[in-house]
Amino acid sequence: MSKEKTLEILMLSLPFQGHLNPMLNLGKHLVSKGVHVTFAITEDGRQQIKQNLYNSEIQFEFFSDGLSLDFDRSNVEALINSLNVKGSKNFSTLLTSLSKVHNYSCVIINPFVPFAIDVIADHGIPCAMLWIQASALYSIYYRYFKNIDYFPNLEDPNEKVQLPSLPVFDVRDLPSFILPSSPCHFKVYMSGLFQAIDKVKWVLGTSFYEIEEEIVKSMDSLKPIYPIGPSVSPFLLGEKKTNEFRADLWDSEDSCIEWLDSKPFSSVIYISFGSITVLSQEQMNNFASALKNSNKSFLWVIRSHGSKNSNASDLPLEFLEETKGRGLVVKWSPQEKVLMHPSVACFISHCGWNSTIETLVTGVPVICYPDWTDQRTNAVLIENVFKNGVNLKCDEDRVASTEEIERCIKEVMEGPSSIKIKNRAIEIKKSARKSLQEGGTSHQNLDKFVNNFTVTNTVKA
Repeated sequence: MSKEKTLEILMLSLPFQGHLNPMLNLGKHLVSKGVHVTFAITEDGRQQIKQNLYNSEIQFEFFSDGLSLDFDRSNVEALINSLNVKGSKNFSTLLTSLSKVHNYSCVIINPFVPFAIDVIADHGIPCAMLWIQASALYSIYYRYFKNIDYFPNLEDPNEKVQLPSLPVFDVRDLPSFILPSSPCHFKVYMSGLFQAIDKVKWVLGTSFYEIEEEIVKSMDSLKPIYPIGPSVSPFLLGEKKTNEFRADLWDSEDSCIEWLDSKPFSSVIYISFGSITVLSQEQMNNFASALKNSNKSFLWVIRSHGSKNSNASDLPLEFLEETKGRGLVVKWSPQEKVLMHPSVACFISHCGWNSTIETLVTGVPVICYPDWTDQRTNAVLIENVFKNGVNLKCDEDRVASTEEIERCIKEVMEGPSSIKIKNRAIEIKKSARKSLQEGGTSHQNLDKFVNNFTVTNTVKA
């Protein structure tokens, strides 16, 4: 008789929050379709990940990146070198062991574990990649590393770059990993990914088709990308379930939600620059002055970087006193709950892709203050393609003046421009949710991916 087998898929990521959550969201969707999912991460992530992940339906496995657990992994060059040599061998050993128990039909990686592509090929298992940035970034990297299109001299940050189906970029707004100013190990790492990408059978994307339609189409004749996003938690999509598993590597101050409850509808500026960006003292002062002068309520996330001092102590001494009652500073926030809160009017963001896609799903306008990697490119997309926000104009040192910050706050929160931006943000929110519903573009793409695999076999009764 015919018996249905369980489809088994292995997923692989490094234990960084911005890498884990999109992969976990995909894993959750696969589990909901009856797929058995194993999730492999490096051993240093075992202690970082919250215990609730172990209560999920996903099986977690760990392998060593080749470094001691107390090694400082902010030394990215050493981490990359170890992953390419020792991490690669250790992952191969894990895959051999797991394959004795599981019959994996596919291994899904993200772009930041390129060492795994050859390992997976050597084991004879099809490989898929979840692209955890905008589809535009995939297009830029592919065209650059495959020498598909002309790129000007990248030494001049003011040089213009025109690529198919993309807005005109200044060189400074290209992903920083390909710029001369970036440490060479980043460029080598990404180059390795795109030299090996022909061994990747499917490229899935965390974006959604409607927001980058022409960009996605432009890749069809090269190496197609199939958007299955927006890759966010069900909570951001309006679902009521509260026991979703996700990686949150810092404890948030949930009391800020009660504070937001006391504020009028669409009145609060939310400010967060992610887990890595640290403001200079000059930029800290400029943001503080602009927020004070705006007379708007604000919730500002300022992470502590260091064991002794919090960046909150770098705020001008009089700032908190002068804004008392209408301002709140926290070390970390439950960002999903904040963006879903009706009192939040806009988000001053570093424009990491996870934060960007969360604003698209929640309909929150953005004021962009990007720093590195994909963030500057995302900021151009927000202002010129998505049109749900504005980009702060900065000097050569990436400092935005107090006046410029005030200008952007007014543009997004007051007057005719704010209405246009807000309406566009709401339009995108509707489109994002529709793409994941049955019959939507992302729903169809994920179904096509799963249906690639044969999950039945014949056994004797």
